[in-house]
Amino acid sequence: MKLADILNVDVIDVDLKAKDKNGVIQELVDLLVNAGKITQGDAVIEAVLARENLMSTGIGHGVAIPHAKSDGQHNIDIAFNRPNQNNNEPIIVVAFGRSSQKIDFNAIDGEPVHLFFLLVASGESTSLHVKALARISRLLKHHYIRELLKEAKDAESILEILKTEEAKHL
Repeated sequence: MKLADILNVDVIDVDLKAKDKNGVIQELVDLLVNAGKITQGDAVIEAVLARENLMSTGIGHGVAIPHAKSDGQHNIDIAFNRPNQNNNEPIIVVAFGRSSQKIDFNAIDGEPVHLFFLLVASGESTSLHVKALARISRLLKHHYIRELLKEAKDAESILEILKTEEAKHL
């Protein structure tokens, strides 16, 4: 699974307006709702914020990967737009956002965050969820890739950068 395969321009925002963590999460979830990837944004927001309360997903170097997976406490499986209701196939959806604001995400290095990947996974997709988190982390450990993402002019450019850099590094 490649990031570029599960991201598209409809779920990329290069100009987030939010000024805080909750606002960023809301905007990213709204992208998924508006793109038809999920149907119940409130359930997803609740699950993502609960995960954030356990430990920040600010991984340092200006990057955060807020995420949620359906579990015993938060059933977000109902939020996914599944055309076939009997389909229990694993689902993972991703949104990307960039902010020019200095967003306090309680990152491990104490630095503000500008680049955000939101991951939302169904209950049966533990493997996909972990692989996506690892893939993003490995890709964004490279300073120049973070800089490319910060400087990209639009969603299409973000997608192209991810495709190109995934092919090189992963």
